[in-house]
Amino acid sequence: MHIMGELALIFGICLVGEGVAALLPVAFPASVISMILLMILLLAGVVKDRQIQTVSHFLVANMAFFFLPSFVGMIEHAELLKSQALPLVLIAVLTTPVVYLVTAWTVRLLMLGSKRRKEGGHA
Repeated sequence: MHIMGELALIFGICLVGEGVAALLPVAFPASVISMILLMILLLAGVVKDRQIQTVSHFLVANMAFFFLPSFVGMIEHAELLKSQALPLVLIAVLTTPVVYLVTAWTVRLLMLGSKRRKEGGHA
């Protein structure tokens, strides 16, 4: 697929995510809805990974640029962050091991499922 088609597909999914977020009775990030929608489309085979491969590689390779607005926002609110430094550090220290454990458990579960599928396919 041409790069413009890949961009159109990604932006189309983002647009649908924005629409779904606007229809929800509760506040929910449209970006998360879009990622879930893209995951569902990829898993269902409606969208093939090769259809968004070029744009995906570009976005991942340039991911640092997407964090610049957040960093600028943090600098603008430096005083507030300083006053809340202890709770922020405490939250980061406590939640980081939890994220690592959940990630490791998920990877292990996926590897086990993949191994079972491979064994089941050969039998």
